[in-house]
Amino acid sequence: MAQGRMHADERVVDAAVVRGLVADQLPRWAHLPVVHASSSGTDNAMFRLGDDLAVRLPRIERAVAQVEHEQRWLPLLGPALPVETPVPVALGAPGAGFPWPWSVYTWVEGAPPEPADLTERFVLDLAECLAVLHALDLPGGPPEHRGLTFGPRDAVTRESIAAMRGMPGIDTDAVTAVWDAVADLPTCAPPGTWVHGDVAPGNLLVRGGRLAGLIDFGGVGIGDPAVDVQVAWNLLPRSLRPVLREALGVDDATWLRSRAWALSQACLQLPYYVGTNRPLAANARYVIGEVLADAAAHD
Repeated sequence: MAQGRMHADERVVDAAVVRGLVADQLPRWAHLPVVHASSSGTDNAMFRLGDDLAVRLPRIERAVAQVEHEQRWLPLLGPALPVETPVPVALGAPGAGFPWPWSVYTWVEGAPPEPADLTERFVLDLAECLAVLHALDLPGGPPEHRGLTFGPRDAVTRESIAAMRGMPGIDTDAVTAVWDAVADLPTCAPPGTWVHGDVAPGNLLVRGGRLAGLIDFGGVGIGDPAVDVQVAWNLLPRSLRPVLREALGVDDATWLRSRAWALSQACLQLPYYVGTNRPLAANARYVIGEVLADAAAHD
């Protein structure tokens, strides 16, 4: 079954295309079954190949660069982290009607965290993983696309806020007021740290109530660690946010930047995915509500 379309320019891929690519280019695995793997990914489609492998293919042209990016950096970063990460095992070329490169990785067992998984133990696992990543001393990393300031993100965030005007339950005036305030926040000191770039519920894997895996390294680079700390807002309930903050030793400025990055991301996601990815749109609504409640209580 092909995955649903989320982008006007999306290449919708089904298992038959993946089987054709594998048979033509990686015949040693041609006998393995191909099954669509449920994923919240918006840039890439994921298929399970047998029991131990995963095929990952760009959905859209602007995600094509992520293929080489992950192939280069994931083997260097993944082994340093305290959780399991995918290991690239093959790089595919265009073919079988598919126009872009694609990857085969080891399959990481686990499921995205459910509400029952969100315990203090899980948060401490998450904090350990982020702390190790942010402390890595690996030279030559590329800049994370959001940068160290909010300037490059301002215009598109305001356009997205305008697109939400009139949506039920969204107070765009309050959202604008919180976003206006980010201009006064102290910025991240250059050069920043290694960051994953998309620490979101769908990219975290749980086994037995513990954080066991981290996937999707397409945006990894050097940037503001607050970008990763936004997981406090897109996943954790407010009762557990202080646990993450204390475990990471996050200062006031970084904490407020994490809230701002989370708000910006949610504002971009809600109007774009409101009709095509309901779970992601629902998560964006949650983030916006949590950020506004926190701002009203503390700012």
